[in-house]
Amino acid sequence: MDKNCVIKTENLKKEYRLGVIGTTTLRHDLQSWYAKKRGKEDPNARIGVNQYSYGEKFLAVNGIDLEIYRGERVGIIGSNGAGKSTLLKLLSRITSPTGGTIAYRGRIASMLEVGTGFHPELTGRENIYLNGAILGMTRAEVNSKIDNIIEFSECEKFIDTPVKRYSSGMFVKLAFAVASHLDAEILIMDEVLAVGDMKFQKKCIAKMRELAVDQNRTVLYVSHNMGTIQDLCNRCIVLEHGQKVYDGDVDEAIKLYMGGDNDEFFVHEYTDDTHKNPVRRKDLNLKKMKYIGRTTNMFYDSEPVKVELEWENLADIPSLSLRIEVHDARRIPITSFLIEDFYSGKKGELHTEKLTFDISKIAGGRYFTRYVFYNKRNESVAYENIEDAAGLLFRKQVSETHKRPWNRLWGSIRLGDAKKMD
Repeated sequence: MDKNCVIKTENLKKEYRLGVIGTTTLRHDLQSWYAKKRGKEDPNARIGVNQYSYGEKFLAVNGIDLEIYRGERVGIIGSNGAGKSTLLKLLSRITSPTGGTIAYRGRIASMLEVGTGFHPELTGRENIYLNGAILGMTRAEVNSKIDNIIEFSECEKFIDTPVKRYSSGMFVKLAFAVASHLDAEILIMDEVLAVGDMKFQKKCIAKMRELAVDQNRTVLYVSHNMGTIQDLCNRCIVLEHGQKVYDGDVDEAIKLYMGGDNDEFFVHEYTDDTHKNPVRRKDLNLKKMKYIGRTTNMFYDSEPVKVELEWENLADIPSLSLRIEVHDARRIPITSFLIEDFYSGKKGELHTEKLTFDISKIAGGRYFTRYVFYNKRNESVAYENIEDAAGLLFRKQVSETHKRPWNRLWGSIRLGDAKKMD
């Protein structure tokens, strides 16, 4: 095991048995066993339940090999039932593996459910000391940190109240404050921040980044919020059906998790209405969209984006405008391009339009676009959307001119360098 490696697993497995294990009495179990051996119907099966289903086995974690290093911020993502929580329970030693090995270097503080490790009858202050004792800390060590824990938790007013009276949000605040301030080299978090308010979530993300970067601690974080995964993590693991299917770059992991099969397309034909968002009107029908003169959706440095749109007018359109929205990998809008009053046409007309827009100030990465057609029926009403369609994806590659490469946490728009004034 490498000296910087803090967690290592080899062929890690966790198996569960499905359904009810056993029935009510030894007599009934023997009846069921004998019926199954003879190929007969289970006399004790409930109506609507598959026969003998209680003997089936399920691998929640199936042969995972991992090496987690000191100071890493590792995101673990995957669909429900992929094995994320089971993996964290194994790493936290809450449950034992069915097969494989786990090696550790350092103390682990885990927060897998709201209120994990808290005794409901004890006060918040007493639970801080309890958690410290579980991690092997002395009373004097906890005393030196308790003021910072209480301040960070924002629960000063309720710290001497039994935690059974806390709301779920208060549980999370105090639990995270305890886990992040006590002396543990490895911090394991499982989706618990989703309960807290947005302000506290940002505070927690900043604290976990500080622990990893400044104090060289290791963070394992499970979430379905891709925004927090991108903000916090410098490595990401994707699980599927209990197996590791990807381990590496965060953006690539998110692309795989969110379905990146269409990332390479440079032309798209809209053959049905599935691409449309609900809109107030429907005066045109987008038929086709493609990049002009390209066989890939990768753009470099200051290359402009040139697209060709084809649509059919479903009504007379006296004046048409278009907004091209650009969203980042978290589906958060970062900028838009507008072209107003650029077209008019009659009902039934099939029209092709070529447009170009400048993405030179957009940072490197992968982006989604959305095309929103809108117009004014007359001067007395505001602009109204008449069609709304998911657009093509594009990827941007930027040649670095600075000593330090651009960090996506700084933003998705690069406005240029600052200049000294004379």
